[in-house]
Amino acid sequence: MDISVWIERHAGFSPDKTAIRFEGADLTYRNLARRIGEVSGVLRQDLKVGRGDRVAWLGLNHSDLVVLLFACARLGAIVVPMNWRLEVAEYRALLEDCTPKVLATGPGYAEKGAKAAEGLDLTLIGAGAVEVGAGSLDQLAKKARPVQEAEGVGGPTDAVLISYTSGTTGKPKGVLLDQHAIFVNAVNSIHMHTMTASDVVLNTLPMFHVGGMNILSLPTLRSGGLLVLHAKFDVDATFRSLERDKVNLTVLVPTQITALLNDPRWASVDLGHLRMISTGSSMVPQGLITRVHERGVPVVQVYGSTETGPIAAYLTADLACAHVGSAGLAAIHCGMRIVDETGRDLPPGESGEILIKGENLMRGYWQNPDATARALVDGWFHTDDVGHVDAAGFLYVDDRKKDMVISGGENIYPAELENLLAEHPGIAEVAVIGQPDEAWGEIVVAMVVAREAGSLSDRNVIAFLDGKLARYKHPRKVIFVDALPRNTMGKVIKDDLRKRVARNCDNSRISAT
Repeated sequence: MDISVWIERHAGFSPDKTAIRFEGADLTYRNLARRIGEVSGVLRQDLKVGRGDRVAWLGLNHSDLVVLLFACARLGAIVVPMNWRLEVAEYRALLEDCTPKVLATGPGYAEKGAKAAEGLDLTLIGAGAVEVGAGSLDQLAKKARPVQEAEGVGGPTDAVLISYTSGTTGKPKGVLLDQHAIFVNAVNSIHMHTMTASDVVLNTLPMFHVGGMNILSLPTLRSGGLLVLHAKFDVDATFRSLERDKVNLTVLVPTQITALLNDPRWASVDLGHLRMISTGSSMVPQGLITRVHERGVPVVQVYGSTETGPIAAYLTADLACAHVGSAGLAAIHCGMRIVDETGRDLPPGESGEILIKGENLMRGYWQNPDATARALVDGWFHTDDVGHVDAAGFLYVDDRKKDMVISGGENIYPAELENLLAEHPGIAEVAVIGQPDEAWGEIVVAMVVAREAGSLSDRNVIAFLDGKLARYKHPRKVIFVDALPRNTMGKVIKDDLRKRVARNCDNSRISAT
């Protein structure tokens, strides 16, 4: 059976219960099941989507993205949500990589989708009632014969989701998750959150991230709960929803939590129904956690990555206050090891690379067997993250992948910026690092060696990236240096740069010595 059976069974047990609340409209489990059948028919009959074919999505969070995922599961096809914050050239690169048969665009993204898809062999359609290219899902669904559950060909071993994550080379890698991985991740989440069918769950995280899709959204529908889905995070909408919808569970990255804490309404908003807040994606400041705990709401950390589905380790609400700063215990269906550079298991207290094993792991990187072989060794995923466990097995993450910057919950890989900035005619050398920031967690800093001293300004360095790279990836600060520190192999010593920036955080020029 494919994972769309979750919706069919809940439609049988509780047909009139709300499954998804989106933009003021409620979709019951009965109507969600019907919609999945209709869209499955559209995909198979009108758009000729079959097993293994890809269906890309470009747009904000939308109930139709959830429908597309379950419809693809029924057909054995794969949904590919794309980061709506990118530029057209970046969308084009993703489309050329995953070669979808269909590109569905959400409201407001039809023009960008059409530009990105120009000349490609795919069909463009619109979500809901918005007609784009071949039409809209609503329009096409009126004509197609629904594909019923019993007619589905998808199953546990069929891939169902490609979630793109930037690689250390700067080129995004498509993480391929099959239906069984989605199921196991949901079981981990349900245990983590003690989730039941009575829960009201708010998701404001973007669903092009595996966290937005899989930490709470799909597990809520697996458990038969009510998913309150926002198109994107908004402070006002979040405060309203917490009270109006009587939210029990939500997941927020540290930047979102900070935005709520800094709003005067935080002191008085009714949190009486909120059982916990899940967080992750970056190092979480303990002071931030303490401030939420002061309102009587546990903050539970989750550790993982796109490649782990993402849930690999976590705290539960009853452990949160006693283990502030910990990423928790290994998930109920995961194994975890801390190893040294030789692969030797390390005892509690000693730091090493975090390895994860479980049926929630990715099948591999899309069309990238070499990267897959490096990441998955004997069934263990090598995270490249450094951490240690205490005597009771609680995980503490000491450092992240060395070069990655996490700003506002978004992963930003310096190599991508470095490769582009290297094309600037006035730049001789460039290195990109992260600098701690109270509001964003980290900001991107570009360390630039100009070909001619005084010939560049920070503004024209940043402007060079316009139209080439999403704005959230742009440097917030440019520091001009005389030279980049390098080791004997010629590799830039970024730790040195980080230390120098920390010592001279207000300077726009730092000596390389």
